[in-house]
Amino acid sequence: MKSLTNSFSSTLKQRRRGLLFILFVGLIIFVWQLGTTGLVDETPPLFAAASRAMAETGNWLTPQVNGLPRFDKPPFVYWLMGLGFAIPGNFSWDPLGTWAARLPSALSTILLMLFLGDTMIKYPQEENNFNRRTAVVTALVFALSPLVIIWGRIAVSDALLCSTLGICLLLKWRRLANPEGEAWWLSWVFLSLAVLTKGPVALVLSGITILFFALFQNNFLGILKIIRVLPGLFIVCTISLPWYLIELLIEGKPFLDSFFGYHNLQRFTSVVNSHGEPWWFFLIVLCIASLPFTPFLLISIWKNFCNISKFSRRLIKKPEKSLFEFSFFWLIAVLVFFTISATKLPSYWLPATPAASILISLSLSNNVKEEFLKSLAWNFTIFLSILFSICLFSSKLWIQLLNDPEIPNFSEELTNSFLIEKAGLIFLLFAFLGIIFSSRRIYGKLLILQIPIFLSHFLIVLPTFDLADRLRQLPLRQASELLLNSQKRNEPIVMVGAMKPSIHFYTNQVIVFEGRSKNAFVNVSDRLKNESRRGWKGRPIYGSNGSETTLLLIDRRSVEKSYWQGLNQKVLGVFGVYSVWRLDREILERRAESLIKEGVLTTWEKPRPERF
Repeated sequence: MKSLTNSFSSTLKQRRRGLLFILFVGLIIFVWQLGTTGLVDETPPLFAAASRAMAETGNWLTPQVNGLPRFDKPPFVYWLMGLGFAIPGNFSWDPLGTWAARLPSALSTILLMLFLGDTMIKYPQEENNFNRRTAVVTALVFALSPLVIIWGRIAVSDALLCSTLGICLLLKWRRLANPEGEAWWLSWVFLSLAVLTKGPVALVLSGITILFFALFQNNFLGILKIIRVLPGLFIVCTISLPWYLIELLIEGKPFLDSFFGYHNLQRFTSVVNSHGEPWWFFLIVLCIASLPFTPFLLISIWKNFCNISKFSRRLIKKPEKSLFEFSFFWLIAVLVFFTISATKLPSYWLPATPAASILISLSLSNNVKEEFLKSLAWNFTIFLSILFSICLFSSKLWIQLLNDPEIPNFSEELTNSFLIEKAGLIFLLFAFLGIIFSSRRIYGKLLILQIPIFLSHFLIVLPTFDLADRLRQLPLRQASELLLNSQKRNEPIVMVGAMKPSIHFYTNQVIVFEGRSKNAFVNVSDRLKNESRRGWKGRPIYGSNGSETTLLLIDRRSVEKSYWQGLNQKVLGVFGVYSVWRLDREILERRAESLIKEGVLTTWEKPRPERF
């Protein structure tokens, strides 16, 4: 009895130590220097602005950006960000607004790391003998995925969906593995939060995963009974449905058309915002998202496909030993659903990264028959690392191909930063460690290989974020400061060309955004007179409280257009490719009238779902 108590105490201590280590590493990767850089255009400032508006106005139901309702996503991510903005004196400790906006992504990603680690410790699989080491490997493979590194530190809803849906699926599997010891309702609570984060897609991905796995296990009804589907769906409806119903009652058809019609149904059935990609797009993303451990993931996928292909002779494990197979169907569910979707974005793959991390960490089983596959994956990983290193050290051959019109000197700045050379050294170190340990029978070999990847976070990832912020976002923050300091009473602010919502976020004022076309020029003139938004109204030049001038932020490519030249503008400042002008609105209107006579029409009143 005493030995059993000591064994339990030892296991509990190992579990606690493993989770504390994962927590420590997660805080370093995702929270360290989280607020040192500004929000990255174009999407994060929209989330941040809507969240801040909730905190300022007290309207926590309808997200609003730039005087318009934003029906792009449900409110859960806005609520979490808004809590940060609602803290008194927020600006004193968060002047860039990035702590409040990014913390939900960072903390939710760390929470998923802990759930991954805890699952691997509590339920050791046949593929591993050292559950605590496997837990750390799994959590780190997930956290150090290129996709997770990026989306775990930016202010959008993708990381929160990945975490809530990922925890939901892990809890569902744990319920199957231990029906008596795991609460059935908790997974449904997390699914409710996922539905409140990104909508019905969470229900679909969860349902497809369970369906595939239940059919494979040949126990469809039994699995549905264990996870208690009907009571679970009742929980989901109770928690998530009220916001949708209230918003529909308040906003009506615009909400229905925008959220369900455009942002869900239309994105799935047709290409939106030119994000149409070939059917094999997510196969490429799968490979990139798991670098440099992609060969190990491919081995796990191959092993599962081989098992499925055996049909009646397939190996069906006990539920508590089936995490490897469950993770495979989890990954396949994401792959199938988003491959069918007409609109494709790299971030859509994020919900599959936890499953990929489990498949990678369990790929090095002790099965002697699989020694060839393990050796092949190990050697191919080393080969890829050497190849990447060679490509990085020969950057002079391709660096000029990196051409961003918003950062004309980007390639030169990147070269001078020596970040490419540091990345080359990291891959060389990775290959060196791989060669040293290739012939040694050490289960923690994957953990050893993660050391250089972890170091790259400090040597490459964070400095790259700093460089990108200085070159791309700092000029916009400086322009925003000048706009605020120069603005006269009731003087409107316009941005032409590259439409950057960070200008709205940093000025906290309604901005008239337009593109570079002749229609855009005419739109600006007309909107300044006639448009009305929440908290802002266009006014004629000589009307009540009208302004004779307007402040204009314009990029270099727009300045080159003939119709933006010869307007007798006053240049107040130049920041990178952006110039701040003060324009006489009468001159602006005369130019617009001449364009109208040429047949140019206003287009701003036409409904646009992505408008801000």
